[in-house]
Amino acid sequence: MVEYTSARNDHDLEGILALQSINLPGSISPEEALEQGFLTVVHEMDLLRDMNHPFAHTVAKAGDDVVGYALSMTEDFKERVPVLVPFIERIHEMEWQSQPVASFRYILMGQVCVARKYRGQGVFKGLYQKMQERMAPHFDLILTEISERNTRSIRAHEKVGFVEMTRYQAPDGEHWVVVGLEC
Repeated sequence: MVEYTSARNDHDLEGILALQSINLPGSISPEEALEQGFLTVVHEMDLLRDMNHPFAHTVAKAGDDVVGYALSMTEDFKERVPVLVPFIERIHEMEWQSQPVASFRYILMGQVCVARKYRGQGVFKGLYQKMQERMAPHFDLILTEISERNTRSIRAHEKVGFVEMTRYQAPDGEHWVVVGLEC
């Protein structure tokens, strides 16, 4: 049985990093990346620990094992995760329900991943439901961006209710889709 909760300690954070490491482009084939999705950002323990406060990451656990996660991040971390700077800059130009996004309280979902063995079993949806529940008292929106090449992730986000807000090309040439979900 899978339990959805917040990352509570270094053991949970180590589980996130372990799951991350086996799902990065260097750890999977290009074919698997297209079929199963892929991650973009590599996090280190210090950054992950700092991002975990005051709004802890959401994890899916089977026993003591982290089998999925959705990272929480406030805008304050943009300088520590340079690949996200163009995304965060776009936020201030976007609208949600005909109002500037900046007029809403929002949290950034920094990365989501589900262990291969647990895919297709509702874990992705469970992570976001728990994240919405946990963040609703503090935020109006969850925002994230997905590489256009990551079609599996785009479809999965649409399926749980994320709405496309904009698309853009980053300075490195990568094309991104920015999506939002109400808390």
